[in-house]
Amino acid sequence: MSIATLAPAFPERCPVLPEALMPLCEIARNYWWTWNPDHLTIFREMDPALWERTSHNPVRMLEEVSYLRLAALATDVNYLATLQRMVKSYRAYMAAEDTWAKRTMKSYNWQRPIAYFCAEYGLHESLPTYSGGLGMLAADHLKSASDLGVPMVAIGLLYRQGYFQQRLDNSGWQGELYEDSEFDSLPLTLVRGQDGNPLLVEVAMRQRLVKARTWRVDVGRVPLFLLDTDIPENDPIDRWITGHLYGGSTDTRIAQECILGIGGVRLLRQLGLDPSVYHMNEGHAAFLTLELLREEISRGTPFLAAEPKVREKCLFTTHTPVPAGHDAFSPNEMDAFFASFWPQLGLTREQFLALGARRTGDPWERFNMTVLALRYARAANGVSKLHGRVSREMWHVLYPERSVDEVPIGSITNGVHARTWISPLFWNLYDQYLGPDWLERISDPEVWARVNEIPDEELWRRKAALRERLVSFARHRVLRSRRNRGEANERIQAVGHLLDPKILTIGFARRFSTYKRGDLILRDLERITRIFTNKDYPVQIIFAGKAHPRDEGGKRLIQRVVEWSNQPEVADRIAFIENYDAYVGRNLVQGVDVWLNNPRRPLEASGTSGQKVGFSGGLNLSVLDGWWPEGYNGHNGWAIGQEIDGLDPAAQDDLDANSLYDLLEYEVIPMFYDRDEHGIPRRWVARMKEAIRTLNPVFNTDRMVAEYVLKMYEPEHMSAEVRPTLSGSAVAG
Repeated sequence: MSIATLAPAFPERCPVLPEALMPLCEIARNYWWTWNPDHLTIFREMDPALWERTSHNPVRMLEEVSYLRLAALATDVNYLATLQRMVKSYRAYMAAEDTWAKRTMKSYNWQRPIAYFCAEYGLHESLPTYSGGLGMLAADHLKSASDLGVPMVAIGLLYRQGYFQQRLDNSGWQGELYEDSEFDSLPLTLVRGQDGNPLLVEVAMRQRLVKARTWRVDVGRVPLFLLDTDIPENDPIDRWITGHLYGGSTDTRIAQECILGIGGVRLLRQLGLDPSVYHMNEGHAAFLTLELLREEISRGTPFLAAEPKVREKCLFTTHTPVPAGHDAFSPNEMDAFFASFWPQLGLTREQFLALGARRTGDPWERFNMTVLALRYARAANGVSKLHGRVSREMWHVLYPERSVDEVPIGSITNGVHARTWISPLFWNLYDQYLGPDWLERISDPEVWARVNEIPDEELWRRKAALRERLVSFARHRVLRSRRNRGEANERIQAVGHLLDPKILTIGFARRFSTYKRGDLILRDLERITRIFTNKDYPVQIIFAGKAHPRDEGGKRLIQRVVEWSNQPEVADRIAFIENYDAYVGRNLVQGVDVWLNNPRRPLEASGTSGQKVGFSGGLNLSVLDGWWPEGYNGHNGWAIGQEIDGLDPAAQDDLDANSLYDLLEYEVIPMFYDRDEHGIPRRWVARMKEAIRTLNPVFNTDRMVAEYVLKMYEPEHMSAEVRPTLSGSAVAG
């Protein structure tokens, strides 16, 4: 294999298409189409019903749409003009030479790219390799790396059944449904070796040799390689290593992380790549450091000399602000996977286990993936300023000779890929008022200052249209869920009155984990019911989100929300959308007026859903946690409550709930309904503009990836105080 592997993959097979439509075969297999403004016209308009049935998968669309329809499109002048514009844009994008990265990076070199490792990628709903925020962030990272021209290759896993499909029963209790993906009908390309056979990677574990084949996903200019163990050559147990995302036993989790980290490095070698940097996005990928050590030692480098060589290549981003959230495995669990590995490092069992130990010398100490990643990262970061501070406090135990402030974990605050999350209506609005180059200058405050030139009436009209679309979408999804559950005809008919496109609409969508307090708004049912049912100033809320299959507390939160939505007095004001995914998320962040976020502080490492709403004119109503302390300026949204040290959690919940109610009753709702003679809420629109002006140029992944390049990927940019790592070697002496 060679660097030619990084050239855009062309599909092995393509459905029979009219000649004029042949470019669709190429575009459908590069996720660049998901952030091109013409993609809905090109793919959805082929057959809107089929588009929905295929989960918006253009490869399946081209396979299943009728040839009669394709022939008609091939003679449709307007369709062909749009397709030609899209093809021209795609080819210019892929061929561009003068990129930000090429102008900026001193070490720009596609022969030695940045290798980005993550356990999940939320590129689009058509590729179910994600569960939530980590995957969305990773996907947006790749998209902006592509837009900026950063030489990057990404590594992940391809899960046969993805995360899970959520189904609620009549009581609101979550059930999980797993469905096989048909890889041949996804926007994937099977990677083959020079002999034409599937390229296989081998990793020894549990006294067996496990093989994984490789699939390629093109994300603009960035290739993403996904490893898959579901092949006949493997033991039946090993075929299920990549069966589910975050599913199975602890053994399965270790096996997945061995394939990701160790297998991922071995794949890069088979592709002929020697990356300049290995970026571990969360601790799941930390085993890659062991493989890099093994490589160095196999070349005759002593272990203590190999450590700094590995460290110089590795970077680590942590996303978890609580110790219990970091993967850690018992010594016995590690034995089953690494008994034959530590001799290759020249280590004893005790020395090997010490590489992942928070405290050495304890025979029961668990092997912690974050400790391993920190030990071998030349730089590490949290994903917001607050999270960086929390992480330094959490991992101070590893650096006892330093003060907390000197713990070498910095921060780069997350962002979102604006082109993916902006609604087409607002994209068009920005085209008109921000200048022709606004997309290339998306992190430039001067560009976003032009939002003040947008007429209030135009901004408000487009936001109202998005709210109306969201209400229609929510009704459609709730109707489908009620029919699937076999609910009574009265409940089916009631969907026609669910939600109102003209009233203040709040959104709350995220993983239903207890610390995110999805039921905080229900703390005082009498008061919140009174707020929502006010005849003059009504409010409505749309919920979505999944609880982990083993999280009983999270499932109870969903059930409580659903029970509340069934109360007759608020039944038309509350909707829970089943089976939260990227598509549901886009509809929500584009359509809501207010995005609600109320986790327990400081447990939200960053949170990016609230960053998405600003690109389509939404406002944040959030606890000052994660990214919001950096974004909130007093005039671009609202801040819920305040943290009081030592306060009992229940009392803090009461305090925050009362703050939420007060903000709704005395600030948010009055401002929304304070209209002039033209029906425009001028103060509200002014706050929308302030949010767009102040948040959008900062909380985007173009800025974020540029920051990674300048602060972490290129070591010559790094100051000495950022670079220290764990003192000494875990096996010194």
